[in-house]
Amino acid sequence: MSDQHVEEELHLKLDGTPPCPQCGGAALLLAQFPSAWRNNRGEAVPGLKEALLCPACDHGEPAAAELLALFAVDDQVSPENLEVFASLVAAWIESVRHRTVDEECLESELESWRRGEL
Repeated sequence: MSDQHVEEELHLKLDGTPPCPQCGGAALLLAQFPSAWRNNRGEAVPGLKEALLCPACDHGEPAAAELLALFAVDDQVSPENLEVFASLVAAWIESVRHRTVDEECLESELESWRRGEL
């Protein structure tokens, strides 16, 4: 994990996670972590970003695949796998931290919504 993220506060939720917004399936993990973006004046605007770990949608991403493999072997976090879990979660969060919006997909969905198709 990079130095700038070492002391940030992460919130993880394993039970009662919302369904995956892409497929509607059950998510295994919800992570909330600090995130910032720059406004038009170049000022940092702090906020909170959320990411869901979905076994159906995220299996192709390397960091997610390793975490999903842990859940497949150990169906819960325990003292025995806590260190491995923490390391895999940190790697997964670092990978999702850099996700951006697919502007083409967003524009397509907006147009579908305007036509009353969504």
